Amino acid sequence: MNTDKGRLIVVSNRLPVVISENEGTWGIAPGSGGLVTAMAPVIKRHQGLWIGWPGCGEEAPIDELIEKFTAEQGYGLATVPLSEEEVTKYYEGFSNETLWPLLHDLLGHCHFDKSNWEAYQKVNQRFAEMTAKHVSEGDFVWVQDYQLMLAGRNMRELGVKNTLAFFLHIPFPSLDIFRRLPWRNEILTALLEFDMIGFQTLRDRRNFVSCVREMVPGIEADIRRRHTFLKKDERWIKVGHFPISIDFTAFNNEARTQEVADAAWYLHEKLENQQLMLGVDRLDYTKGVPERFLAFERALEKYPDLRRKITLLQVVVPSRTRVHEYQVLKEELDRITGRINATFGEPGWVPISYIFRSLDKVQLLAHYRASEIALITPLRDGMNLVCKEYCAASVDNNGVLILSEFAGAADQLSKWALLVNPYDEEGTADAIYQAFTMDQAERRRRMRLMRASTARNNVHRWVEWFVEAL
Repeated sequence: MNTDKGRLIVVSNRLPVVISENEGTWGIAPGSGGLVTAMAPVIKRHQGLWIGWPGCGEEAPIDELIEKFTAEQGYGLATVPLSEEEVTKYYEGFSNETLWPLLHDLLGHCHFDKSNWEAYQKVNQRFAEMTAKHVSEGDFVWVQDYQLMLAGRNMRELGVKNTLAFFLHIPFPSLDIFRRLPWRNEILTALLEFDMIGFQTLRDRRNFVSCVREMVPGIEADIRRRHTFLKKDERWIKVGHFPISIDFTAFNNEARTQEVADAAWYLHEKLENQQLMLGVDRLDYTKGVPERFLAFERALEKYPDLRRKITLLQVVVPSRTRVHEYQVLKEELDRITGRINATFGEPGWVPISYIFRSLDKVQLLAHYRASEIALITPLRDGMNLVCKEYCAASVDNNGVLILSEFAGAADQLSKWALLVNPYDEEGTADAIYQAFTMDQAERRRRMRLMRASTARNNVHRWVEWFVEAL
């Protein structure tokens, strides 16, 4: 991509900032996610603009805060304010109760509500209007993720002729799953207004192309190894897969600090003479945490020599706690944990140490560094960056990664991780025992190769891959 004559404009549901109030004083700071880390240098280099919802209400002095941020960070922000009802219907409703489960192959969790769909259309239109207001000739517009799948079509209707690209951070399902969506054609035809569409994996790309060829009349497809070209109304749309990653260097360097080393040592001292097996997940039914607990329970039944010698450290980060379905999931995790600990626990040892809160960066890295095993078993995941963070922070090369075959990261790490089907309780139990008994030389060999792969395919390279593909 040549942006010498224009800016990079990133459009996402949320702005890359944290706006907060402390004792009557408002502040703004850059967010800490991988996407922000990767995009910030590129967007600064092209004096770009990031468009999104600020995540706060009208009480915050938005204009003043944005002016401060632009002066400090070197790129601009434009806000799309959302009412409480719009957040409920567009974001919590259609985005997260319809698209999220559908795209993760979990039809049983889908809610198809017409009023939520209408709100989703209106908010996408608002994002498109804000982008059209700021875009200039030569600018490149890059829209992020499932909350804004209609924005490309809306921008075209507003007369935007710039290069438009879209990246989906979560999976794209098979034809049989996607066709259940009542508004499937509207979403597919809207996506085809982008000039390039990116997915996490080859499977996601193939699923999308299959859906388009089946449901959108008059489509021609030129399928190649790295990309697929779709022709619609004399326009060619490029479709590719670009697995996202992390800032390996930052995780690696921070994990080596004395503060993290001390915290990791303290964590192991509290649980001495045991291997620590770590799970870190947001509270979400796609992450497979109940299934993980049951597989661990089966491992304790099947392999009695694990008892007193291994502890599952499960960190669950609170998410969408106002949603009934997530409250039910939290109660289920509490119940299973209590039963397993009551059944197998002994004085001085509980099988599952379950934490329901987020960890600060030092504690998170300490958990990564201290744990001999990572148990990352989502039912479906676009990529799953936790497993890559674990590899980057495993500076002692002493970790074994047990990874779901349904995580996008499995495509890159399958040669060295222990792949499992999270629905296969017996197979996952066996993998836990294999990881527990793996000798030191094999652990080191596998982790060195995973670390090298993650270092090579880092988040900065992901940005380069995507923009160069244009």
